[in-house]
Amino acid sequence: MLSPPPRNILFALSGNNNNNKGAISQATRWRWMSPGSGAERSPAMRRGRRGGKGGEAKAEAAMGSGLDSDSDSASKPAESVVNGDGEELPSPPPPPPPRLLTVPTVLTIGRVAAVPLLVSTFYMDGRWATIATTSIFLAAAITDWLDGYIARKMRLGTAFGAFLDPVADKLMVAATLVLLCTRPFACAIFGEVPWLLTVPAIAIIGREITMSAVREWAASQNSKVLEAVAVNKLGKWKTATQMTALTILLIARDPSLQDKVVLVGSGVLLLYISAGLAVWSLVVYMKKIWKILLK
Repeated sequence: MLSPPPRNILFALSGNNNNNKGAISQATRWRWMSPGSGAERSPAMRRGRRGGKGGEAKAEAAMGSGLDSDSDSASKPAESVVNGDGEELPSPPPPPPPRLLTVPTVLTIGRVAAVPLLVSTFYMDGRWATIATTSIFLAAAITDWLDGYIARKMRLGTAFGAFLDPVADKLMVAATLVLLCTRPFACAIFGEVPWLLTVPAIAIIGREITMSAVREWAASQNSKVLEAVAVNKLGKWKTATQMTALTILLIARDPSLQDKVVLVGSGVLLLYISAGLAVWSLVVYMKKIWKILLK
């Protein structure tokens, strides 16, 4: 009896790892084979040839069902990782989301929230109001240094905290300067020179606004311009003298103090030194940027 014409059959050849029984197959090769050719056949195909047409049909059905199952499994996403020995490893956990409210950021938010308290206690009468106003400002000055220290030591710095920290500082300083200008001290010198606190206040606030705009512009430029506006030692000295001067001037508002001339005079002197350092540091930053732009 004549045998049917050869038909092309798609089947898979799987190379199993003999060192690990039951391990996942290393590779699967798909080939178009002809029953009459001398090419490599799978065990199911050889059994089908020995069993005649019925066995061959069963082999083809087995190959077809294997193909369908392989294609279905290939469409599913892998849920585990397999090492070289065929052992399944657990999938690595997803990275944790970045924390927004770290300890330094909470301290910075606290400084922003303290500005309304500072304003409200400033316009109250009594010694306790002066103590409360001075304590709020002094706590803000301490946390200004503390949040930066914690962020560097514990590596808790965030982009949000880096943005909010200078904003909180400028809000607290600007609010205190404006408050002091609205209520001059009851000293003879302020009656003769009413603009004594206004001039350094305008210089300090104007410098801070200008530097904020310059740093925002530098962030959109290259790294050299950004390095030129980084905080230097001159800016740190400016901040230290500024915080000291404002603290002294807030303490001098205590109505129980009898002789305020020395205290007020030292506070005003430090405030003018702070204003001079502020303008000087602004000139230094501008010179650095100008040199980079000319290159």
